[in-house]
Amino acid sequence: MLFLFGLSRSSKTFKPKKNIPEGSHQYELLKHAEATLGSGNLRQAVMLPEGEDLNEWIAVNTVDFFNQINMLYGTITEFCTEASCPVMSAGPRYEYHWADGTNIKKPIKCSAPKYIDYLMTWVQDQLDDETLFPSKIGVPFPRNFMSVAKTILKRLFRVYAHIYHQHFDSVMQLQEEAHLNTSFKHFIFFVQEFNLIDRRELAPLQELIEKLGSKDR
Repeated sequence: MLFLFGLSRSSKTFKPKKNIPEGSHQYELLKHAEATLGSGNLRQAVMLPEGEDLNEWIAVNTVDFFNQINMLYGTITEFCTEASCPVMSAGPRYEYHWADGTNIKKPIKCSAPKYIDYLMTWVQDQLDDETLFPSKIGVPFPRNFMSVAKTILKRLFRVYAHIYHQHFDSVMQLQEEAHLNTSFKHFIFFVQEFNLIDRRELAPLQELIEKLGSKDR
């Protein structure tokens, strides 16, 4: 949740922040999530609140994770350059090529800053699409909502993976590691709770995920 972040360097975002309209039901859900997160029990904080719609809960949290990652990546953009990161990777074993199925149909190899720019722009477009992420009360979520949300979260995970593998030294230098770890732990507990990302996709950070999980038991 955004309240976890200090406002010094962290207020610089990579893309414009996506706001949930105040007074809407989704805004109320976001406030509920922030309140439960404040209790410190992340496993409990990610659970679907009683009587709430699963799609809406996933939508609100997906917007929030986009904003968190946007902020985190915004703090290290000066270290993630064409020269330092000529490919989008998460350690030596994992490399990502970009395709969005519309503008770029065949996966292309590109630098990490280019990939993340493509990725965050694509996510932003999905979040701004009222037919996919309806913000008005009574407007139903589309049938393919869950598969779109899963793709968004799978791709956002790759930004965490890249930051941890390639830029953790810079994160520590900036004293942002507590923010990064809390944000990632919240993200992982959320996707685990609703089984939103395939285990194979999580492999680049598997050790860290196990460590975060065991600390919480």
